[in-house]
Order: sequence, then C-alpha cells, then structure tokens
Amino acid sequence: MGTRKKVHTFVRVKPTDDFAHEMIKYGDDNKSIDIHLKKDTRRGVVNNQQTDWSFKLDGVLHNASQDLVYETVAKDVVAQALDGYNGTIMCYGQTGAGKTYTMTGTTENYKHRGILPRALQQVFRMIEERPTHAITVRVSYLEIYNESLFDLLSTLPYVGPSVTPMTIVENPQGVFIKGLSVHLTSQEEDAFSLLFEGETNRIIASHTMNKNSSRSHCIFTIYVEVHSRTLSDEKYITSKINLVDLAGSERLGKSGSEGRVLKEATYINKSLSFLEQAIIALGDQKREHVPFRQCKLTHTLKDSLGGNCNMVLLTNIYGEAAQLEETLSSLRFASRMKLVTTEPAINEKYDAERMVKNLEKELALLKQELAIHDSLANRTLVNYDPMDEIQIAEINSQVRRYLEGTLDEIDIINLRQIQEVFNQFRVVLSQQEQEVESALRRKYTLIDKNDFAAISAVQKAGLVDVDGHLVGEPDGQGFGLGVTPFSAKPGKKSKSKKTFKEQLRPSTPPPKPVAFEDFKNERGSEINRIFKENKSILNERRKRASETTQRINAIKREMDVTKEALNFQKSLREKQGEYENKGLMIIDEEEFLLILKLKDLKKQYRTEYQDLRDLRAEIQYCQHLVDQCRHRLLTEFDIWYNESFFIPEDLQVALKPGGSIRPGMVPVSRIMSLGEDAQDKFSQLQQVLLPEGPDSVAFYNAKVKTEQKHNYLKTMMGLQQAHRK
Repeated sequence: MGTRKKVHTFVRVKPTDDFAHEMIKYGDDNKSIDIHLKKDTRRGVVNNQQTDWSFKLDGVLHNASQDLVYETVAKDVVAQALDGYNGTIMCYGQTGAGKTYTMTGTTENYKHRGILPRALQQVFRMIEERPTHAITVRVSYLEIYNESLFDLLSTLPYVGPSVTPMTIVENPQGVFIKGLSVHLTSQEEDAFSLLFEGETNRIIASHTMNKNSSRSHCIFTIYVEVHSRTLSDEKYITSKINLVDLAGSERLGKSGSEGRVLKEATYINKSLSFLEQAIIALGDQKREHVPFRQCKLTHTLKDSLGGNCNMVLLTNIYGEAAQLEETLSSLRFASRMKLVTTEPAINEKYDAERMVKNLEKELALLKQELAIHDSLANRTLVNYDPMDEIQIAEINSQVRRYLEGTLDEIDIINLRQIQEVFNQFRVVLSQQEQEVESALRRKYTLIDKNDFAAISAVQKAGLVDVDGHLVGEPDGQGFGLGVTPFSAKPGKKSKSKKTFKEQLRPSTPPPKPVAFEDFKNERGSEINRIFKENKSILNERRKRASETTQRINAIKREMDVTKEALNFQKSLREKQGEYENKGLMIIDEEEFLLILKLKDLKKQYRTEYQDLRDLRAEIQYCQHLVDQCRHRLLTEFDIWYNESFFIPEDLQVALKPGGSIRPGMVPVSRIMSLGEDAQDKFSQLQQVLLPEGPDSVAFYNAKVKTEQKHNYLKTMMGLQQAHRK
C-alpha cells in the first residue's frame, strides 16, 4: 500500500418493528442514509429549523446477519494483518443500539457470534494455510472504566492482580499499556477461552434503554508475528488488530440513570466527547495538534486512530423515531470519522540472531575478497586475524624501546596492529605506576596513630552505601522474597493414622483444619514435602542475606574509620608542609598504607554488595515457587475435600486410582446435584449442532470450560462461607 486512504465507515441499523420509514431513507446503492424531520409548528411561521440531512458512507447494513456484517466490515482488515498491516475496528453508537452484539455476539449460539470471535477464527485458519511461515499469536483484553485501566484477564491463575496500577506509556514503537498481561495462544480454542474469560469480567448495568448495558470501553488486541521458515532473511513482520467495543452514549433523561450508573454514564459521555474532539482534529488537515491525552480512551488509541493502520468504524443506530436525535449524533460522528486519512504500512523488524549470522557470512566473504586483492596487488602477506601472544609480545617490546628512545618509529601494518600498540601503551603505564607504589613502600615506615581512628569510629553515625541508602535497611519488599525449583528427590512417606477415607464415611464433613492435616499425610504428602523443602531453602537464603548484610555493615564502618584517618593525615601533611621530588608528591608510609587499605575495603564492599544483590534475586525467585507450591497444595486439598465428602458414595468408585474420572475433573454442579444440568444440555446441543458446523468445536469447548471454571469458583466460595457460619 503506502498510499493515504480514508477511514471506512459503515452503519448498522438495529432491527425493530417500529421502523421510522417516513424519516429514514436509504440510498439505492446502500451507501447513503437520509434523515427527514418534520418542522416543529410550535416555533411559529418563520422557522429556520433544519429538517433534512444526508450522510455518505461506505455501506448501510439493515437487517444484516452476523456473517454479512463480518464479511463487509472486518474480513479484509484481518486478512491484511497477516501481511504486516495494523488494523482497528471500532463499534460506536447509542447505548442499546447493538455494539456489543456486533463486536462479541452471543456465546450461546455459534451462528450469532460477533466480529471478535470470527476474527480469531480467521487468523488461525489463515495460519493453517501458510505452512511456510512461523506465525505467533498473542492477545490482551483491556477495560477502561471510570477513567481507570483494568486487565480483564488478570483473573487467570498464572497472572493475578497487579500491585501497581496500569499506566499508558509511549515510545518510538507506539503506545502500550504497562502492566497489561499479553497471552500466547497456539490454537483457536485457547484464544476463545481467553475471550470468554475476559467477557465474564466486564462491567455491565441495567437501565431503561438497555437491560445489559456495557459500562466501560473494551479493547481486545490480537498481536501477530510472522517469520519465514524458508528464507534466511533477518526481516520479519509484526502487526496488531485492535477490536474496540465502546460504551454507549446516552441521554441521562431518557436512560433514567442514577447513583453509580449515573456516575458511569458521566464518565462515558465525557470520554466519547473527547474522542469526537480528537476525530475532528484528525480530520482537519490544518491542525497540528491532536488532543489525544485528554482521556485514557484517546490516549490508549493514539496510534490506532489514523496513523499507519487500516481503520474501520461501525456505527450502530436505532431505526425508531423516538431515538432520532441520538441517531443523528451518531451519524455525524461517522461522517467526521470518514474525513480522517490513514497511511497503512507494513511493520518490518529485524531478527538480531539471523542478522548476526548473515553478517558473519558476509565477513568471511569479504576476507576472501581482500586476500585475492592483496595477491593481485603483489602486497606482502597481511594477516587479518586476531594477534597471538608472540605478536603481542613483540609490539610490547617495540613500545618500550620507543619510550626509552632506542626505537625511532613503529611500523604500521594494519588496523589491528594500531589498536594493539595503544593497548600496550596502557599496559606499560600501569606497570610503571605499580613500580612507583613499590618504591614508596620500601622508602617509608609506618607511624601508628590508632587512637585517632578509634575516636573517629565512635563519632561516626549512620552507615551509608554507595547509593546513599542505609545498608541492611529493608526496602519496599524486604529481603524475604523467593524459592528454588522443586526437588526431584522423593521423600519418605510418613506413617499416618487411618485417614477419613479409610474410616467409615462421616455423616457430616469433618472440620477443614483436621481434614487438611489428614490430606497432607496422604494424598498431598508429596507436594507438602516439596513445600517444606522449598521453604527451608528460602529460609537458608534469607539467613545468608542477613549475614552478608552484617559483613557489609562491618566493612562500611571500617571504610569510614579509614577515611577519617586518611583525611587527618592529609591535613597534618598540609600543615607541616608538602614535599615534591621530580614532580611527585611525597607522602609518609602511614598515609600510603591507608590509601591501599581503603582501596582494598572498597573492593571487598563491591564484592559483598554484588553477592547481596544476587541473594535478593534468588530469594525473590524462591518466594515465587513457595507461593506456587502453597497455592497448589490448597487447590488440591479443596478438590480432595469436596470429592471425598460431597460426592455420593456410589460415585466414589470412579474417583479411585484407575477409575474413569480423574481427580478434580468432576464439575461442581455435579457435586451438588445429579439431575440434568447445563453440562447435559450442552452435550445434547453439541450432538445436534456439530455435524452441521464442525468449525464450532473450539468455540463451544472454550465456552463450557470457562463456565465450569467460574461455577467451580462460585461453589468453593459458597462452601467456605457455609463452613464459617
């Protein structure tokens, strides 16, 4: 591409039985929409009220299926993403006009899925058609709610909530969200699972205009990275597809919002107003400044509004007369967006590893060509390889003779020889400095003045390191962080008393603390052993860190004493008069030894401080593994506890080793009821639908797994609350 193009804008009209045929007309080519309003007779005979509007668009979708909407709006943008072009698809409009249905669709019916799941499916279908390329797909899901950023995928167990709030960061590569988790997906079902996970975390509310109104802006981003399997070229391409589901604008008088919903509506309307201002500025060729930083929405989309990406706006409107004012407002926004121009370009990057290999090949070829050139020019044989020890020793000898005056000049052969000559000058200079130090040590004797040093040590207060911080003072995290990899050594199983399973099954579940001890001695014995091992290693690392800190403090105290003594010697020398011999300052042996001692102490300090930093890193890693181990122990205990005491006895056989059901795989709904549940209904639905649509397997599998996970978590919380009571 590389040429400027306008943003594509489409309008989708929400189906209704009360369509305003007299007020809304479509063009014959389905690329324009005309609005007509009757004049308000209450304004009198002279009435300059505008009654007619006409909007030119790229398409009007009326009574259109989800398939047609995707084919018209999104298919080309997604296809070009695998060729390296960024893409943005945005749904805008009044609340309840169908934005979320257009973007996400419904998870209950595969045919009614929206642009987002269809885009994921298209990406993985195109990957299968390109076996000559290695294509990596990652996704993220961002929510902007009341001008705050939230990661909709932070509820995943391996992510967890962020301690620090997310921030918007700009760099030469574009805008990115610091703290937003990005997830690698290798297959279609995994991508759907992430989508459904994020959808369950979205914030919605109900009011008169919409039963399930989205109260936040959501941006689902698909990141694509394409490497060629056949070419050794170091270049590769990257792209991203931003799928933006904006919260709906609303008139507070019509929606009847109040309380929290009113506050949300205020934030939504304000951010959409700032978005419109940014679009107006982008459409004005004379404007130099675009106000992107007025709100989080426009700042996040800075490199996705215009710029170098393919952009499509899908405006959702009502077709009813009662909503005509809001429809006009949405169409005005679409017409302004159509004035914005973009300049799509391929995002090319370079693979450093491949680049090094190519440069090595080119270097070998250039050496061969240089050798041929030397031979044809009858030049003496010149070696372009690194110098060996004999050649370096010869250059050192030449440098010494040159400094002594016995050699007039050093012959220059090649660039490597010039560099080595300068290096040997440095070596000779260093050796001369060491000889001067040795001469001073032989010439002067030590004068003992320890009394002053002891007084100075007593007067010294506060221990400060090279960074100006107290050594050993706990930082924000403290020294206690970390763990080590799980030990592969099997531990001896402790002989425990009879477990609850071996006894008669109690009529009421035992207390969890008692059951937990029994679990740790039997089914959870191995993970409990690993947990204890890791914790002991963590404590050992913490102890070593504490000892290292004490050594650093001791060295710092000694450095302070030495500095005070050295300053005293200098001041005493200045009072008694300084002596020079051939331009060199003459000092007594005590001052010289203090200088050497301080130099050695600084070296020890740096070594110990580096050891402390390494220990801190180990402790942090170890703490992470201990936390993982603790979480696994508690999770497996919850599964064991529920399967042992809440599942009917006739199903316990299936849970024993060698049974047909693996531990932890029994749906929570089955624990509480053995009648027909949602899982049975889903299985029946799957048998009916899958023969007609095999492409829907990944979609439905991801849906049921997400539902099972959330049902399980809800049941666990309910059980915990019941036991607390």
